[in-house]
Amino acid sequence: MSSRTSVRLAEHTWPEIEAALDDGTTTAVVAVGSVEQHGPHLPVIMDTLAGDELSRRIADRLGDALAAPTIRPGCSGHHMAFPGTITIAPETLMDLVRSYCESLDEHGFEHVVLVPTHGGNFAPVNTVAPEIAREIDANVIAIADLDENMRLMNEGLREAGVEYEEPVIHAGAAETAIVLAVNEGLVRTDELAVGHEGEVSASRLLSEGFDAISENGVLGDPREGTAEAGEAILERIATAYAERIDAERDAT
Repeated sequence: MSSRTSVRLAEHTWPEIEAALDDGTTTAVVAVGSVEQHGPHLPVIMDTLAGDELSRRIADRLGDALAAPTIRPGCSGHHMAFPGTITIAPETLMDLVRSYCESLDEHGFEHVVLVPTHGGNFAPVNTVAPEIAREIDANVIAIADLDENMRLMNEGLREAGVEYEEPVIHAGAAETAIVLAVNEGLVRTDELAVGHEGEVSASRLLSEGFDAISENGVLGDPREGTAEAGEAILERIATAYAERIDAERDAT
């Protein structure tokens, strides 16, 4: 690797990446994000911002990894009532994930880690990852447990002193906190508004659309989010995921 110490694959030239592979870089971390509405206060690129930051932090912790560009858009059909959302079919996303993995495998990465950061991407990633693993030489590791992801987010909120629990996370306290931590200027603080609070029927959300649950596209109360909580959430997820990746790499 050159004197540039970034772990973001996209910021390096091909000779630098080749040198990194020769010098012991074994792993590519691929976040799987989205372009979809996140209420009146967050940009539609929120899940991709989270993916960029998480993949970077995970790669940093692993020490022998690069963070590939986050995949976008994702499977966001249930948000299409809100302008700006861009969605692709699950089959298209799975083909795109397969092409990412095949490309990285061909260049010599021994492990490809898939990290979805949008709820609609978890099922397609879990479906396609075992198929890809049978087709390429690289070890494919899917860190795609949505319940675990939301649990870690709520734990991060509590760690930062935010006594607020989100049963389903979308554009509320946790995701607002993440954007505040990553790029505070992207949060429209004058547009913070409470959305639907309480339990959410996932089947209704997917079948009837997000607007059937929340008029403004928000679940929970984004006013509870803080930059400190966003930092705690990102650190907690990155640490937990890196530990799991290390364990799965050691098992191969």
